[in-house]
Amino acid sequence: MKDRIVEEIKKKTINNRLPCHVARKIAEDLAVSYKEIGKAADELNIKITSCELGCF
Repeated sequence: MKDRIVEEIKKKTINNRLPCHVARKIAEDLAVSYKEIGKAADELNIKITSCELGCF
């Protein structure tokens, strides 16, 4: 599953940034926690931006 998470994050990242609403959508589509998406983004040195809920 981790490979799939990384793949989805990389596909949706622009200039090393991933909007919060996109990160949440990835988590929901893959049925994983927001925390897992945040951890994978951290490992990839990708910044999650425009966070409305404080999830990341």
